[in-house]
Order: sequence, then structure tokens, then C-alpha cells
Amino acid sequence: MKSNISIGIIGGSGYTAGELLRILAGHPQAEVTLAYSTSNAGSEVSAVHGDLLGEIDLRFTDKLVNVDALFLCMGHGLSADFLQKSSIASRTKVIDLGNDFRVNPTAHGERNFVYGLPEIFREQIRTAGSVANPGCFATAIELALLPLAQGKLLQSEVHVHAITGSTGAGRSLSEAGHFSYRSGNIAIYKPFTHQHLGEIGKTLTAVQGGSLPEISFIPVRGCFTRGIFATLYTECDFSGEEINELYKEFYKNHPFTFVSDREISLKEVVNTNKCFLHVQKAGRKALITSAIDNLVKGASGQAVQNMNIMFGLDEAMGLRLKPSGL
Repeated sequence: MKSNISIGIIGGSGYTAGELLRILAGHPQAEVTLAYSTSNAGSEVSAVHGDLLGEIDLRFTDKLVNVDALFLCMGHGLSADFLQKSSIASRTKVIDLGNDFRVNPTAHGERNFVYGLPEIFREQIRTAGSVANPGCFATAIELALLPLAQGKLLQSEVHVHAITGSTGAGRSLSEAGHFSYRSGNIAIYKPFTHQHLGEIGKTLTAVQGGSLPEISFIPVRGCFTRGIFATLYTECDFSGEEINELYKEFYKNHPFTFVSDREISLKEVVNTNKCFLHVQKAGRKALITSAIDNLVKGASGQAVQNMNIMFGLDEAMGLRLKPSGL
């Protein structure tokens, strides 16, 4: 184990890259030595990510250098092309925050990707050279359903309603991310067809070990900046006490996923790498509530968690982050 892991971030100007830089600035065994951005080459990192003024003394560059770990924070569909065209040392561990390898794990050559959800694939991540970081909605939904899938209890249609903050749309300008559109407004988008359904179905099918019922997912754009709050329900014969025990037993050895006995709210997890879950019964239905920060547990925090596991570090190193609370 190296005492100082050199880090490179590709596509360093986006929201997930900014969160990575913020988290890694406080990581005791990692140092960002490469912030790669063709559009911002030569500029100080803090000129793009203003909150990092005084935290990181680094400039963006468009020149690649060798590092121990490389985080890919580009737009969806760009990671495979970047790896194809770039010379990346075989010893360099790669963590992709895009969607290129979540369903199809093969990149090119001998580099294959492990799906990076530590709560179920920790041992595979430990020995992986490359990891596909899960999507934000996928993380919230999979963590809400994994205990049921492992118990082969997903037998009836699962209904999912999940609302996300505006940072989920990325930093690029778009009508859906414009302040005038998002402020005081909510709207559904991609009902039943969201791109994260592919990785959700693949993961839960693998865990359940058989066929999966339909997952009916309604994503919602919220009028806040960050976080995902999801409610899911499906029929289950377990009592409320039994299902709570099932969830608490499943997550007892995981440092960031917690099952609450009381109802949860979004602000309790914003700015943290935590997922909060609450489970209750309503008649024959199990109702699961799941809350994460889409930029941390749903992206950059989980990516650092995966890095820690890959390098044999404490899984929670650098990730004990305080929630915003109020």
C-alpha cells in the first residue's frame, strides 16, 4: 500500500469533478496531481470551482501524466472513446463516473470494469483494476431493494418515485437546468425509460439469482440543487418487524448505509456519503424510503469509497463528511 496515492481527474470542470476535488483535498492518503480539462487548460482549479479557493493549489492541464488512480468525469458516452485514444498505464486504476461500462463491463484491450456498488460487490472491487461507478438514481434505488433481492422477495411489480436536484442535470447549460425553469417547479422526465434502469435491472437480477419483476420508475426534477429522495413500494409477505430486521442485518457491516427507525428527510444526507433508508409496511405492501446526496454517495463520494477499497485503505477514509442539517 502506498502512503500517497497520486490522483488524476479527467473532465475536471464539472460538478462531479468539483466534488471529487473537494473530498480528496481532505483525504489523508491521496493527492490530486492531475486535473485534466481541454477547455480550461492553464486556468487555476479554484477559478472554475470557486469553493476550492485556498484548498487546492493546482492548474488545469490538457497533458496526461502517469498517476496511480484516474477518475473519469466526462459526459456519458465519452469515457470509452477517451480510453481508446489515450495511453493509460496498465497499473493505473480507473474509476469511471459515466455510464459507459455500467451495463457492458468491457472497455478495450484487457481493461474490464467491475460494477462499483460496495454494499454488494465489495470483494470484486477490492481486486479490480477498473470500476464503473453506479449512477445516482441507480444507487438510491438499488440500496433500497438489495435486501429484498437477496432474500428473493422481489416477486411483484416495484413502483418507484424519485426526485433529484438540479445538479443531476450536470453543469452544461440546458433548459431543464435553467434557474427560471427549476425554481419553484417540479416535472417528471423519462417516465419508465430512464437510462439507469438497465444497470438497476442487471444488478438486482444478479443478486436475486433469477427473474425480476417490472420496475416502474418515475423520475422527477426537483426545485433544489442536490440530493435524491426516493419512495418505493412492492408487495411483501414479511411483517414490518421482519423486514426491518432483514434490512438492518443486510447493512450492519457497511459504513455508509443506515436503516432508520423513524421517517427520514433529504437534508439529513446532503453533503455526505450516506444513504438513509426507512422501511415500513402498509397492508401487504413494503414501503421503502431512500435518501442520498446525488453528487456524493450518488457519484464522487462513492467513487472515493471505491478507490479506498481498491487500494486497501479504510473504506471510509476521507469520507466522514458532515451533513448540511438545516
